[in-house]
Amino acid sequence: MRIGIIGAGAMAKALGGGWAAAGHEVVIGARSRVAADELAATIGHGARGGSIGAAAEFGAIVLLAIPVSALDEVLGEIGGSLAGRTVIDCTNAFLPDEAAPEGVLAFVLSEDAVAARIAATVPDAHVVKAFNVCAAEVWESDTRVFENSRLAVPICGDDADAVRQVAVLAEDLELQPLSAGGLHRAKYLEATSVFTVGLWFAGADARAIFPPLTAAFAVAD
Repeated sequence: MRIGIIGAGAMAKALGGGWAAAGHEVVIGARSRVAADELAATIGHGARGGSIGAAAEFGAIVLLAIPVSALDEVLGEIGGSLAGRTVIDCTNAFLPDEAAPEGVLAFVLSEDAVAARIAATVPDAHVVKAFNVCAAEVWESDTRVFENSRLAVPICGDDADAVRQVAVLAEDLELQPLSAGGLHRAKYLEATSVFTVGLWFAGADARAIFPPLTAAFAVAD
């Protein structure tokens, strides 16, 4: 697949590097052409650097790997290039939780539904929420199995073909894709991320709050 990545940070490096290694064509687009070229050289496997517009026009799939605060400006610039394309939103609108106990780093959301805002801004694109729950270092790691379960990627989207494309990209990173419903459910995925990441940063094991599937039984009321 042709993948355009908007951004030249850690998430662009982790996901773009994995996809380039899996044989996909990758173009990195950033405000700084130097940063885009440097990241492309680091990724290797034929990845190329370019402008934000060039990456958007190149990719049949476009990954938005930029801060939420930059979305309006970037989408205003490239929105017309995204019509009919699959757009992956891996962003999180995190802010420090000022009500957290002293010494505890936790987060709240600065807005409730980033993916929905992106879809409203570029209505002709097929927006898919994915890869937002874990840090870039997790996606870049070679470890994929924890406690005998393959790491999963919840995927929210309204277009079935776009969801399937993103599921393939997850599998290419040796991850387990999980269909998590339509894009209207992405806000729950974003809330899950801010909650679990806050637990991790506080030193708690977020996985410990959920029983394994075999024990997650319930009786209907």
